[in-house]
Amino acid sequence: VQLVESGGGLVHPGGSLRLSCVASGFPFSSYSMTWGRQALGNGPEWLASIDINGGFTEYADSVRGRFTISRDNAKNTVYLQMNDLKPEDTALYYCTRAFRNTAPPSPGQGTLVTVSS
Repeated sequence: VQLVESGGGLVHPGGSLRLSCVASGFPFSSYSMTWGRQALGNGPEWLASIDINGGFTEYADSVRGRFTISRDNAKNTVYLQMNDLKPEDTALYYCTRAFRNTAPPSPGQGTLVTVSS
């Protein structure tokens, strides 16, 4: 199983980023997927999940209305569109298999998002 995230970077408050997670080593279209994040010194935080077809999604209160999860099963990729970013969104962002998965990122996994003016 391999999950490779990309799209992070430095953005000003109010800005947007689109994260991607490319999956391999398992039948992607048979798994719900989740985005999580972990800020420095904090535990993992569940953000959003999507079912196998992309027709059902759920969001944490902290990001609902600002973040959107989506997937493209033909590309084995799950996305996280992040709008109206705030400094408190600064964290390492990562994807995991399964719905509402709160597992921490694997070593070396994730893409760093920094929101700062």
